[in-house]
Amino acid sequence: MPASPPPTAPAAVPRTGTAPHTAGGGALLVVGFVLLSLNTRVAFGQIGPLAPVAGFSPATVSLLGLLPPLCMGAFAPLAAVVRRRLGEERGLWWASLVLVAGAVLRMAGLPGLFAGTVVVSAATAVVNVLIPVLVRGRFPRERTGTMMGVYALAMGAGSALVAALVVPVAQAAGSWRPAVGLAVIPAVLAAAGTAPQVRHRHRRPVAAPGAGPSGRSGRSGRPHVARTALAWSLTAYFGVQTLAFYTTLAWLPSILVQTAGLGRAAAGTGQALLICGVAVGGFAAPVLAARRADQRPHILGAALVCAAGLTGLLLAPAGTALAWVAVLGIGLGAGQALPGVLYAHRGADHDHVAALSTMAQTCGFLLAATGPVLAAALHTATGAWTAPLAALVAALLVCAVAGLRAGHDPE
Repeated sequence: MPASPPPTAPAAVPRTGTAPHTAGGGALLVVGFVLLSLNTRVAFGQIGPLAPVAGFSPATVSLLGLLPPLCMGAFAPLAAVVRRRLGEERGLWWASLVLVAGAVLRMAGLPGLFAGTVVVSAATAVVNVLIPVLVRGRFPRERTGTMMGVYALAMGAGSALVAALVVPVAQAAGSWRPAVGLAVIPAVLAAAGTAPQVRHRHRRPVAAPGAGPSGRSGRSGRPHVARTALAWSLTAYFGVQTLAFYTTLAWLPSILVQTAGLGRAAAGTGQALLICGVAVGGFAAPVLAARRADQRPHILGAALVCAAGLTGLLLAPAGTALAWVAVLGIGLGAGQALPGVLYAHRGADHDHVAALSTMAQTCGFLLAATGPVLAAALHTATGAWTAPLAALVAALLVCAVAGLRAGHDPE
């Protein structure tokens, strides 16, 4: 174990596995990290483009949009148990195997699609919590932003590629099942890529993370994270940004068909363009934010870019809809990726990072789960997408202010 840093350097927290590794070992870690990242959101970006082609009912689309954030919120606390028993590396590998099983199950008709989505979401919940802890523990602090950016970029690229392919594959096959089956490929690659990391020696946490039953670190005597303004600020920011992300992911093709007059194939292309924007914003935001001690400008910027994209879809001419989709994607990607940097920079040690990540994702995803359903209800009540989009703009502006505490260390 590396020696603990002197009291005068609290930021230099000891890291799990910081012993130098070989170039080959480092390369395998990065490759596995990228392959896992590619897979993390693939399954969730398929339903929007498929809905008009497969003839899914609004209730089916709503439920499939509700399940991922709901299950990721419900299962996020499981990551603390996985981490204590297996460590980050083994935990991520086992999660990747569960992702494969869920991706296969999703091809088994509508019941399988629902059940498989629950399985995939549960595994993704564990991945979401453990990734920032892995980055904090296995990469130098100065590379935190880059690796979180790589995570978001790969996540968006994998989702965009599959979102662009699902409609042509479904049309060629005459069924939506082979189209959702595309998610099996990146899931298998993720399992293979993370397998070499199971050999990494796991250091058991000295105390349960702050999100555990006691909510207190044995080493620092910190109060439960739920009693801190930092944790609630992170939760509010992550929750509303994620609500906007999953609402848009569920309904964007339908919005483009109704408000911009696009055809079904073009609306599916719009979904892929959105996710490309998510990848760009998801890479750029953490790389830029990690260079600074104060991330408040980035928190505000991400929310404002999202609001601009949504306002453009509301007010701009239909011919510019895809341009505003790209803007919205950049903002959503930034808002999804910034919390990873905030966990790593605001967390005092690995356990604190895990506790902040667990609380923000548990509460945040549960909040986000309401987004697709509320948007559908507003659309049904008004017959248009104006009210849902305007409500998202208002929520994003409020969450930007609520998230400012998470963007800096108080004097």
